[in-house]
Amino acid sequence: MSLALINAKPGRGATLLLSWMLFAAGIAVYFYVSHARHADNPEDRVMPTVAQMARGMFDAVMHPAEDEEAPPENAPLVRRVLSSMLWKDTVATGRRFLYSMVLLIPAVILGLHMGLFPYVGVFFSRFILFFDKIVALSLLPILFIAFGIDELAKVMLIVIGVTPTIILDTVNMVRAVPPEQTVKAFTLGARDFDVAYRVILKQILPRVLNSIRLNLKAVMLFLFAGEMIASQDGLAYRIALLRRHMGMDVIIPYVLWVALLLFLVDLGMRLANRWLHPWFREA
Repeated sequence: MSLALINAKPGRGATLLLSWMLFAAGIAVYFYVSHARHADNPEDRVMPTVAQMARGMFDAVMHPAEDEEAPPENAPLVRRVLSSMLWKDTVATGRRFLYSMVLLIPAVILGLHMGLFPYVGVFFSRFILFFDKIVALSLLPILFIAFGIDELAKVMLIVIGVTPTIILDTVNMVRAVPPEQTVKAFTLGARDFDVAYRVILKQILPRVLNSIRLNLKAVMLFLFAGEMIASQDGLAYRIALLRRHMGMDVIIPYVLWVALLLFLVDLGMRLANRWLHPWFREA
């Protein structure tokens, strides 16, 4: 059977069909189970219907949280959306996410220097390796005591949880660059920092971006942990708050909204990587 062969090449139609098949199957199973549960118990709140989720998401998009002041009834649509619960939660989580991503840049620079400059590597390597084995969530109480429950503690949790991995990945990428390229750069008159930033960094940057992209889920995991435990806004805070009231009609759309946002960030990073480094092809 040709479908099971290594050299099989699915056509465009087969690719489109197969790539969406599991999505369709999952949605169909949810509809079936939800319908069966509501047939037995019309008040079931564990698996809301599509209509219930649509109504809950509409309220989240058009109305603020219960503890916030609502805009006037005749307010423009844009103002109502910008003051809505979903928008404010998304902005709060997105701001923390952006801060954390910016703080990963020094981690890449440190990993570059650790992999290229022997004394820097000797100085930092053992400490980073040890720190990488500490479970970041175990530091959460310490962070809240040291930095309070404001933004800094949540951002520091993400940085502590993801930074060691990014540093060690960068070190391995630097050391994988053939040493002949470094020697050739020196013979052409390059200096140490020329080699570091104009030869090595340019070669490893697309792989570094891929490493960060593959750690996006870890970034959101630590961010959600901080928001669920101590926060007054954010997507995870809202999910934790709604859990107390079994608000699955809003929780499920919120989870899908987070997945969509992460997918768009991942897609944007892949397209940016392809645009910035058209020569790069993953081995």
